[in-house]
Amino acid sequence: MPKQNCEFDIIVYGATGYTGRLVAEYLSQHYGTMDNGPKWAMAGRSLAKLEAVRDEIGAPATTPLVVADADDPASLEAMCRRTRVVLTTVGPYQLYGDGLVSACVKTGTDYADLCGEPVWMRQKIDEHMEAATASGARICFSSGFDSIPFDLGVLMAQNEAVRRFGKPAPRIKGRVRAMAGAASGGTVASLTETMKTVARHPSLFGILRSSFGLTPGFEGPDQPSGMIPGYEERFGKWAAPFVMAPINTKNVHRTNFLLGHPWGVDFRYDEMMLTSPGEAGKKMAEAAVEMMKNPFGAKPPKPGEGPSKEERENGFYDVAFLAEMPDGQSLLYGVKGRYDPGYGSTSRMLAETGIALLACDKPGAVGTPGYFLGEALVERLQEHAEIRFAVED
Repeated sequence: MPKQNCEFDIIVYGATGYTGRLVAEYLSQHYGTMDNGPKWAMAGRSLAKLEAVRDEIGAPATTPLVVADADDPASLEAMCRRTRVVLTTVGPYQLYGDGLVSACVKTGTDYADLCGEPVWMRQKIDEHMEAATASGARICFSSGFDSIPFDLGVLMAQNEAVRRFGKPAPRIKGRVRAMAGAASGGTVASLTETMKTVARHPSLFGILRSSFGLTPGFEGPDQPSGMIPGYEERFGKWAAPFVMAPINTKNVHRTNFLLGHPWGVDFRYDEMMLTSPGEAGKKMAEAAVEMMKNPFGAKPPKPGEGPSKEERENGFYDVAFLAEMPDGQSLLYGVKGRYDPGYGSTSRMLAETGIALLACDKPGAVGTPGYFLGEALVERLQEHAEIRFAVED
């Protein structure tokens, strides 16, 4: 049973960090004056920093502040008992997330994060799935740019395929048509820690490599690698490897797995980024393969750093999902978002995931936004977060 009669609906944990303050600012500005808005609070290690950030983002002085520390399990459990949902931006999650997930599972508290660390996610699935089912806690990983536009984009494309063709598509190509935004130090740190973990424990590499790394007990068909540049006739452009594909593809397959394989046990999916037509596009695609070896450049941002407000405001993304049927028919579905994908849009996605969880009636589990929330979250994102989901062809 979902928790009721809590002091808060939502607590933003990590509200003094780069992304956490964006989530808190969005909740304050978008829902602060609504009579029926969520009851929410800001949480972090330092009361003084929480007070400073509250004032900096223009939140009311009455905004509740909660002190909790990843190194203090009792403080995490106490925080969880006060709220229905915890939104956490405190990463890398493999360094700082274990205690909070455990506290949420123990107290039956819903949880959403921005995790793009598949090895840690698989470990938490194995560790907590049974207990989360028992307590009613909905543990919702990857509730930002990785992987909501892709997770929900595939779901909506498949819904349209069933409406149009009477059955789901056995093959979908996810293609990033355009994107503008910068990485943050948190993203860099998460990838760095994942690679350190795999280096220490080589047996975990299989989780990282497989598209089915998050579907324990199920291994589907061979998947397109997404790593080999090629010309895409339908789009008239070359396609290159996409840095977020390894986590997004795993989440898409986990959604299909948790829903009972409505898209089939033979579903095939990959993601790539489109460059441009002709020889120039080919060279860009080939260069992208080399860039994948060091996707953040020679001087990556440090934790706590990220794009400027201007960069966030001017960012955007445009993703296409080409659903192909065995008889040659196809459909094209698009997801387009305003604001930079990693932070401006991600902070809105996480906040709206939290609000959608308040109305969720799915049983407890360790899952995905697509599994727990589906079209309900699509509607929220379109209404509040300036993300457009639409059939194109």
